[in-house]
Amino acid sequence: MLSNYTKEFRYNLKLSFPVMLGMLGHTFVAFADNVMVGQLGTAELAAVSLGNSFVFIGMSLGIGFSTAITPLVAEADSSNNIIDGKNAFKHGLLLCTILSVIIFGIILMLKPVMYYMDQPKEVVELAIPYLNYVALSLIPLIIFQAMKQFSDGLSETKYPMYATILANIINIVLNYLLIFGTFGFPKLGITGAAIGTLVSRVIMVIFLWFIFKSKDKFKPYITNLSFRNIERSIVSKIANLGFPSALQMFFEVAIFVSAIWLSGMLGKNPQAANQIALNLSSMTFMVGIGLGVAAMVRVGNQKGLADFVSLRRITFSILLLTLLIEIVFASSFIILRDWLPTVYLGGSDALNTIDNAEVVLIASKILLVAALFQIFDGLQVVILGALRGLQDVKIPAFITFIAYWIIGFPICFYLGLYTPLKSVGIWIGLFVGLFSAAVMLYLRFDYLSKKLILNKN
Repeated sequence: MLSNYTKEFRYNLKLSFPVMLGMLGHTFVAFADNVMVGQLGTAELAAVSLGNSFVFIGMSLGIGFSTAITPLVAEADSSNNIIDGKNAFKHGLLLCTILSVIIFGIILMLKPVMYYMDQPKEVVELAIPYLNYVALSLIPLIIFQAMKQFSDGLSETKYPMYATILANIINIVLNYLLIFGTFGFPKLGITGAAIGTLVSRVIMVIFLWFIFKSKDKFKPYITNLSFRNIERSIVSKIANLGFPSALQMFFEVAIFVSAIWLSGMLGKNPQAANQIALNLSSMTFMVGIGLGVAAMVRVGNQKGLADFVSLRRITFSILLLTLLIEIVFASSFIILRDWLPTVYLGGSDALNTIDNAEVVLIASKILLVAALFQIFDGLQVVILGALRGLQDVKIPAFITFIAYWIIGFPICFYLGLYTPLKSVGIWIGLFVGLFSAAVMLYLRFDYLSKKLILNKN
């Protein structure tokens, strides 16, 4: 009966809503940067897009790796095993910190690559100083993400949300002061936006750690937390879950980054339009991520209890809820496709007016395609969450590679660069990749969940 699934909606939303808001907070940092920077011109908006493309790749690896912490903590929490939960957090936090520093160093070394990517020169010149600060902000962001995944694993999803809300307020204030040079502050343009992002992410870490120290739920896990004794077996377990999860997220994020680079080859206005559509899609995608975390936590709990029938029912409940929400988002994109791009653009001189009109036209066409893949984007991330809850990560990583890079990217490349579809063709390729991922990941979950029920019986 349908009620067997809809009765779970309330708890699923309660668990996922703070995660949605928290993840939307990360995306809203980019939204605030894009809207404020967009007032400077389309070249500046394209530069932020190009600089963030490198950061998105690093972020995907760090955030993807950190997701290994949540199912381990959730499974330990379901059996009240504080020692295992503490070990998962300690080792996960250490590994994420080391990984964040490595990613930062790699991005710095890759900066000169921008000059060889066939991007507009004025965009590259603006992007490099921006990238210096925003790449550094990955270190506190990935550390925060490890702490967030631990909190999510304990079903305490609201505290990371509070941290991201605070960070957004700080980011917007600093953006206003540093981008435009108000109240006597230096006018730094897009570099000011990057500095605001860095400061806000450092404050996120400090704030969440203060919450951990002040709340009884967390105290047993962080009291006498020492990094002197590191167990190879736990490091190996987290790495075996974390690296395939990082690859899953990397394969998806990288195809969107390729869309940024392909758009840049079409010109600064197509790249700016792509950035607008990507930022809007990212915000709706965070709702799917929130529901995916709910699936990961609840599936992890049911796995710990060995209740595989409920595990399957709960997952389908979250998928149904996701489908309904994503249909609403898709409809909004279609209805508002001509207005939404205008929010990002400013400038009243003749040249900006012409550029802005072209950007709005391209972005509105892209949003029609983006509307269609909202549904499959949400479904695939929820199924990935359920599979992570089952601690099944290696086959899903292979599936995402096939979907995005064997199926999706060639379509992006051909339709975008060799047909009149151009920017719209790039997004058609993204849609096909997401659709393929959703179908294959569902078949994987269906097979595993039925197998667990049969083996138990």
